[in-house]
Amino acid sequence: MFYVVKYSGKFGFIKPWTAVRDGETFSQQFLTPSIIEGMEKKLFPELLEHNGEIKKIQRHKLSYAAIDSQQEVTQTRGWKVSKKEMTRERSILKRGVMLNPVLYLAFAEKSDAETAAKQHICLCRNEDILLPNAEISELTEEQFAELDGFELRFGESEQSFLVGYNRFDNGKPMYGWIEYNGNKLL
Repeated sequence: MFYVVKYSGKFGFIKPWTAVRDGETFSQQFLTPSIIEGMEKKLFPELLEHNGEIKKIQRHKLSYAAIDSQQEVTQTRGWKVSKKEMTRERSILKRGVMLNPVLYLAFAEKSDAETAAKQHICLCRNEDILLPNAEISELTEEQFAELDGFELRFGESEQSFLVGYNRFDNGKPMYGWIEYNGNKLL
């Protein structure tokens, strides 16, 4: 049995794991192991010393209504030096932002779900806040799998692909495969 907390918000951004500055960058439709671990550490600060491990969040599902393209001005890390001044080059990046994201987090212990249901979370940026629904659902693993949305199942298998590098575990490669359920995103 899972104890499931539903989070929702008006918009949310997930950093693409490549972080490519190629002019167009779309949000991922999945949460990497390090993103889930970061959420877990926010919800349960006593786990801060356990790097590279997800201890309490058993499963997750993410859905959204649409992706909206927004512009962001960026600057390079380096400086351009001329005889008169030092400047940093600027460019405009179009970034995908999820509209009306919904995230379900599943816990094995009801007390963990109760703790999580009293706190907000962020998908990746501090301004993208998702708020919890106060009601905790009890679902079997089969019922959870039927929820609409994307889930990156963590680990290596024949269907796995590289999804990024774990910032909590010395840049170790992270692998997983995507499961998607539903005819619509929301």
